[in-house]
Amino acid sequence: MNPKKNNSEAKRMTSIVRKLHWSWAGRKIRLYIGFDFLLFAMLFIGWIYDQEITQIGKFDFEYRRSVTAETLKQMTYLVTDTSGYTALKLPVYPTIQILGIIILVCAGFQLMSIFFSYFSEEKEIRRILMPINEIALKADELSKMTFSEDKYQQIEDAISNLQPEEAELLSFGDSELQGIEAAMNNLLIQMRDSYRQQARFVNDASHELRTPIAVIQGYVNMLARWGREDKKVLDESITAIQHESEHMKHLVEQLLFLARGDSGKTKLNLERVSLNALMQEVYEESFMIDETHPYRYRPPKEEIVITADNTMLKQAVRILVDNAAKYTKTGDEIVLSIGRTEKGSAYLQVQDMGIGMEEADVAHMFERFYRADDARSYQGTGLGLSIAKWIVDKHRGHFEILSRTHLGTRIRIVL
Repeated sequence: MNPKKNNSEAKRMTSIVRKLHWSWAGRKIRLYIGFDFLLFAMLFIGWIYDQEITQIGKFDFEYRRSVTAETLKQMTYLVTDTSGYTALKLPVYPTIQILGIIILVCAGFQLMSIFFSYFSEEKEIRRILMPINEIALKADELSKMTFSEDKYQQIEDAISNLQPEEAELLSFGDSELQGIEAAMNNLLIQMRDSYRQQARFVNDASHELRTPIAVIQGYVNMLARWGREDKKVLDESITAIQHESEHMKHLVEQLLFLARGDSGKTKLNLERVSLNALMQEVYEESFMIDETHPYRYRPPKEEIVITADNTMLKQAVRILVDNAAKYTKTGDEIVLSIGRTEKGSAYLQVQDMGIGMEEADVAHMFERFYRADDARSYQGTGLGLSIAKWIVDKHRGHFEILSRTHLGTRIRIVL
């Protein structure tokens, strides 16, 4: 790089650092001044209180207090009792002098601390700004980069000849274009990954919707042939159609939730939420809805309150409880609990005695439509845990999972 440009950038960096440093120092000085005024007021009030206790014997709020002064040196503090008698008369100026000296000494130490920390703070500001400065220099370098017509034609030809194959990337074969080549290839990889995810999502959604539609169509055809005359066929068909319609409605609702979440249309309504109350509600609802499993709730000794979206967080816990009930045998216990981790983070936990998961399945359990081999015989869409993960991610939390096949699963939402 040009030495003159280096000098110019160094001067510009120094100017920015100084401006930020002076702003920082000014903020500290204002804080110190405010602190000194507060300290002076507290010391002065404390001195008056002590004098009244010492000389009057008590501090009575019904007494009348006033300050008289023709000049600062003649300033006097008067305390008059309810009968009008002057119970206390104090000269104020000597005390103000002493307190003023104390505050000046304190201010002196504050200024010394600002002075001695000046160079270390400037070094810290430079360290913080260094990555930003490097980005700015790179951007400036790219903006001033001049290409010949051949370079532009080379880029255009490489893009035009690119085939939509998985592994193919751009290659300009020019060292001057390596930065642009790397940036465009990274973007291309991200676009392909996004396309693959969307394509898989659409394919899986189509497959999941095809099954209930085929079942409904089959029973409708059965109704058309025999349902008008055979009551047994009519009742069976109506029950099956209702069941598959409900399943399809649930699937579509889950798909819409994820689609709205991916598009950024779902917003969290953050508020102060008691995890004790939230888990108590889930426990009581589970106890009423599911009579096939005994539920147990372990409340903590303390009240745990966090900032979260109560409805969304409750939905995530309900998904975990529904999964636990689905994969746990009738009569086996499901335990709900909340608490704090060793690092102080709040958590909600659901533990079951169900079929458990293999370690390989745990790594994929939050993927959309993913279902382990052992779970395929159970009814479900494979979207519930994806929704729970989206909710927890939006709360900047994470999952901790402990699962053993045939022993059960413990899922913890850490927030």
